Amino acid sequence: MTFQLIDNPPEASATDFEAYPAYSLGPGHGPSAPERAGKGRSAGVFAFTADGTPIRPPYPFQGRIDPAGPFPPAPDRYVLYVSYACPWAHRQLIVRELKGLQDVIGLAVVDPVRDSRGWAFRSGPDLTRDSYNGFEFLRQAYDATEPGYPGHISVPVLWDTETKRIVSNNFPDISLDLGSQFNQWAANPGLDLYPAALRDEIDELNQLVYDTVNNGVYKAGLAQTQVAYEKAARAVFDTLDRLEARLADRVYLFGDDLTEADIRLWVTLARFDAVYVTHFKTNLRRLADYDNLWDYARYLWQQPAFGSTTKFDHIKRHYFITHDHLNPRRIVPIGFESAWSAPTRRGA
Repeated sequence: MTFQLIDNPPEASATDFEAYPAYSLGPGHGPSAPERAGKGRSAGVFAFTADGTPIRPPYPFQGRIDPAGPFPPAPDRYVLYVSYACPWAHRQLIVRELKGLQDVIGLAVVDPVRDSRGWAFRSGPDLTRDSYNGFEFLRQAYDATEPGYPGHISVPVLWDTETKRIVSNNFPDISLDLGSQFNQWAANPGLDLYPAALRDEIDELNQLVYDTVNNGVYKAGLAQTQVAYEKAARAVFDTLDRLEARLADRVYLFGDDLTEADIRLWVTLARFDAVYVTHFKTNLRRLADYDNLWDYARYLWQQPAFGSTTKFDHIKRHYFITHDHLNPRRIVPIGFESAWSAPTRRGA
């Protein structure tokens, strides 16, 4: 089986914040529900607790790649819809490269800048149109799976070209399945990013990192009160301090072998100084101020699967242009000078 690709697929019209108000992140973060009516959106990304802490909702499509299930592993059947800007999608890109699945799992890349219509397929540097379905907007994949879908339109999406529906938008599961279920066709089948002997420890560390770092920067940056902001921001740096100590005497988080835990941490580290320090006010320290974490981050970036999938232009334009409630004039800062290519103690 090979993908049946569409020649010259259509593309979405240009982003238009006048006609389509900015994509809402939740109450107080973008247009109200009445203002969004007819603009392609009906719900924000986040709900908020009483103290103003953002809560990320569950992801509704949670199918798994399973030989005995409705979505068995196969080459040229599944497509990843991603944004290079999104840390959750970036994980999938890294695993796809590490495992050597570029000729097995299809890929389509959305525009990092979105208005209230959500993620869109356009032409441009490191963008693609959707040759698999001819969608102009990612919400069409959601509507094809659940007609009239009212919720958040997120990346990554793993799409099944056979059943013509979303398998999953639950990002933790997608990378695990990419890392384990396609070995028969992978160029690097021996790479085990989630070894059975370490799974309990990896899961424990992943949960801490998710709560306080991956999602912690969002809790700080989108907090609606000073109390919620300070609680989240301090938790970010408490965990980074622990990770700094952990990486003092090892190459990766679990020793000499790369695991899923490193990928999950790294996508936030890659965006930390470029975006989160200023945009989300997680500015107690920069990544570059950490001796071990900065060395570790550079070491990973210098590996092709990490560096080649990191598009700082996409990352910065997404956050600084899309989040107009934090940056109303949509000015993209020059940013800190970061010597990602500098030699590391871990080698090159």
